[in-house]
Amino acid sequence: MPKQKTNRAVAKRFKQSAKGGFISGNAYTSHRFHGKTKKQRRQLRGTKMMDATTVKTYKKLLLTK
Repeated sequence: MPKQKTNRAVAKRFKQSAKGGFISGNAYTSHRFHGKTKKQRRQLRGTKMMDATTVKTYKKLLLTK
C-alpha cells in the first residue's frame, strides 16, 4: 500500500504548536483596508491559534500524531 502524502497547501499555511494546536495567519489581510477600522487591521496582524473544532481535520491533512 502506498504512503499517504502530506497536503502541501496546508503544510505551507499552518504550523503545529508544541501542545498540538495549529498556528496560522489571519484572513482578510491582503487588500481592501479602507473598509476596515484601524483596530481591526491592528488585531489582524501576526498569527492566531486555530479553533479546536477544526484541529482534527488539519491533523489528517498534515499526517501528524
